[in-house]
Amino acid sequence: MREFRAAVEARDLQAVEDLLADDVRFTSPVAFKPYEGKPITAAILRGVLRVFEDFRYVREINDVGGRDSALVFETTVDGRLVNGCDFLTVDDEGKIVDFMVMVRPLQGAQALAVAMTAQFDRIQAEALAEVEGTPPVQ
Repeated sequence: MREFRAAVEARDLQAVEDLLADDVRFTSPVAFKPYEGKPITAAILRGVLRVFEDFRYVREINDVGGRDSALVFETTVDGRLVNGCDFLTVDDEGKIVDFMVMVRPLQGAQALAVAMTAQFDRIQAEALAEVEGTPPVQ
């Protein structure tokens, strides 16, 4: 999905959030259960952008029908190389309804898990603020 890729590469968090469907399902590479809904997914993506260093997409694969995309990326987390892929599915309006991330190698996934765990109180607070319509957490 070129729009999502461009928004992430520009670090345009509002554009990223605008591409998420209200009922988006986010499957994390380091959490057992998927996350449901736009507020928590947007907050997780903001957290990810805080912990990823030198993030870059290196390949984009799109299906013929335009509903499914795979965006292959490379980044560093706490000095460890992480290779990964964002798998995106969009609805009729072009909004992301399913977002699954896979990463490798194990040391990179472990570094990501530690970094995101450190972010999670802030992520939850941001999601709650969005649901309640209060100012975002800084």
